[in-house]
Amino acid sequence: MHSTTAPLGAIRRLARRRAQHPRPVTPRQALTALGVSIGSFASLQSLLVPVLPVMQRELRTDAVGVTWALTTWLIVAAVATPLLGRAGDLHGKRRVFLVSLAAVAAGSIVAAIAPNLGVLLLGRAMQGLGGAMFPLAFGLVRDVLPASRVAGGVGILSALIAVGSGIGTVLAGPLATVIGWRGLFILPLAGVTIGAILVLRGVPSAERAIGGRINIPSALLLSAWLVALLLPLSTGSQWGWGSPLVIGLFALAAILIAGWIVVELRSREPLVDLRMMRLPGVWNANVAAILVGAAMFGVWAFFARFVQEPAATGYGFGASVGTAGLVMLPMLVLMAIVGFFTGPITRVVPLRTQLVAGTILIAISTAGMALLHGDLGLLTVEAAVFGLGLGVSYAALTNLVIGSVQASQTGVAGGMNANLRTIGSALGTALSTAIITGSATAPGGEPTEQGYTIGFLVLAALAALAAVVALMSRRTRVADEVIDDEVLAAPEREAVLAR
Repeated sequence: MHSTTAPLGAIRRLARRRAQHPRPVTPRQALTALGVSIGSFASLQSLLVPVLPVMQRELRTDAVGVTWALTTWLIVAAVATPLLGRAGDLHGKRRVFLVSLAAVAAGSIVAAIAPNLGVLLLGRAMQGLGGAMFPLAFGLVRDVLPASRVAGGVGILSALIAVGSGIGTVLAGPLATVIGWRGLFILPLAGVTIGAILVLRGVPSAERAIGGRINIPSALLLSAWLVALLLPLSTGSQWGWGSPLVIGLFALAAILIAGWIVVELRSREPLVDLRMMRLPGVWNANVAAILVGAAMFGVWAFFARFVQEPAATGYGFGASVGTAGLVMLPMLVLMAIVGFFTGPITRVVPLRTQLVAGTILIAISTAGMALLHGDLGLLTVEAAVFGLGLGVSYAALTNLVIGSVQASQTGVAGGMNANLRTIGSALGTALSTAIITGSATAPGGEPTEQGYTIGFLVLAALAALAAVVALMSRRTRVADEVIDDEVLAAPEREAVLAR
């Protein structure tokens, strides 16, 4: 028990010391602290994917059981993201951010020493609480950075989230051969521990905690429908898409969503202001987030596998894990680089234009993977274009949302946008799995080339649809007028938002 509480205790002690001896900080320090933290957490989304067979053997479970190591993290992160994001809005983003870091650190320790599957799932659930770091980090950027640096800061953090989410697929296999799958948890543990120290030193508690409470009925309904929706999306391929359990969960999710909407609209203090979710810029970014998330994780789930398919299939390259990682490396590098140029780009190119351009690049590159995949060099170029489009889209999505809501709503608004990307990722993975692995098998039991072609084309269509949705948005820089200082009364603010 001591090992799981030590990270939180150490963070509290350091926080007290820093409060007694504050020192001036810079935007670069703040961005470094937040970037290290959320990049480390994001890696947990895909870190275990390449080593699931090894974990299955060592934990003496089956394929369905070990998959829960991914599903548990996904569901807990989805529930924690809006709830703790709202808690940050109410009681202080920096405080809740540090609590999330401590939960990830403690969960990493539990998962690393887990003697069986049950303890591993407990550790993964604790890690999932870190999902709140995404919206909280964006809110902190808005609170502590000068207005001219906010767009660039959001772009950098968005790129790091995207890179962190994909880097696990590239690095986990080679690293696990050296340090074992348990050793992989050292990476996020070290990252969030360093991140917590940097946050305490480099991120001041500058925001005004507005107080209030979390709407409990709304929180319970939101948590329930997220679980009811993500559970069948994540496990439908094992349970069977036509099984009564999967169909029943989808039906339950629909009922719970309807009930949640009614409760939110009738509440004087809603958890998620649904009127806010209808604002121009917000709803477009949220719908696009689902589609971009689906395309992104659909590609990440199968691109490396496609490159590694045996030559005996007639289309595969028989590449090693290391070669597949090198093919994906330009994708990750470009995702990171583009984030650092978001600020200057935003001063010249509107966010809507960036989102449209980014989603078009995703669609073109994914269509290329489907139709032009006979050469490994060409696939590397297509992966690089995909990474460029993803980096641009991720930054634009988040900037659109936080630039369209009040400062006191950035946590929950950013949390819902991140959650919708999570739902999209589960949807994209499930859709790709159904199409690709459901195709007639090639020699050796592998999917056919046609299965991959259709799967990548469907993902390209989703990205193209995201571009159409982005084109429907209107320019909304409400932040410049009413958000930073919140100088307008509620009726006047509504009038500005309606423009």
